[in-house]
Amino acid sequence: MTNNNEKTEYWRWLEYKKVMPNKDWKKAKIITAGVDVGSVGSKAVIMLDGEIYAWSVMRTGSNSSDSAKKALGWAMEDTGLTLEDFHYIVGTGYGRVNVPMANRAITEIACHAKGANYIWGPTVRTVLDVGGQDVKAIKIDENGKVVSFLMNDKCAAGTGRGMEVIADLLKIPIEDVGKESLRVNEEPEPVSSTCVVFAKTEAVGLLRKGWTKEKVIAAYVRAMAIRMSDLIEKVGCEKDFVITGGQSKNIGIVKRVENILGVKRLPVPNLKETGLDPVSAGAIGAALFAKALYEKSLKQ
Repeated sequence: MTNNNEKTEYWRWLEYKKVMPNKDWKKAKIITAGVDVGSVGSKAVIMLDGEIYAWSVMRTGSNSSDSAKKALGWAMEDTGLTLEDFHYIVGTGYGRVNVPMANRAITEIACHAKGANYIWGPTVRTVLDVGGQDVKAIKIDENGKVVSFLMNDKCAAGTGRGMEVIADLLKIPIEDVGKESLRVNEEPEPVSSTCVVFAKTEAVGLLRKGWTKEKVIAAYVRAMAIRMSDLIEKVGCEKDFVITGGQSKNIGIVKRVENILGVKRLPVPNLKETGLDPVSAGAIGAALFAKALYEKSLKQ
């Protein structure tokens, strides 16, 4: 959380990766990968015959192409895999057109829908994906196909990047933002600004009025939860409901969205045991599309 100048970087979240034990890629018939280059995080998922084998989640750098290479390279680390071993790779996310090893690029909306279907099963009908710079409400069918969607990408407020800015301002570690936002006796008025720059200014003003950090972050998180809920209600919230993307880990967002909508999201699977990570839903969906596209190519 610190740099060389010993300045605490409260916004910096933990990067992670894993290779599933007891799986041998040399026995697989089809090896695919999905690489999701978002504006804040890059995720790579490697699948063997449609099952998760390895994955990585890391920060996106200044260059999308390099970020894609690093994310997939980190997921491949210690596996013995080389790029030549992959049958098909799909790129997705904000930087999907800059994934140099990809055979094809597919939108993150389609990939998150497919990934949510894989993670939670065919009963999922509504997906809230909160990315680094936009929010999407997606309706899907039992096959994980997009039925309809709405996206709010006009401002970073309420997205992963917006949360990082506010975490740094309030000196709250990004992983604790949600938990700290719930440490209030009653919900404060939400911040009124819909732009992260103005929301930051508004937060500074509230601190000067004597508000606690917990009350300020609660006001910010509540405002973002209201915006996300409005988007879901416009597209139509139908059970089962799930949340993907980095903010799926923000318990302050999750609890408030559930309260506003009056519906509980499906529980998050155990990542260590299953490899099913809502943060990587887009990359999971991309790897699944890669398998389907490779199989289709064999029939042509």
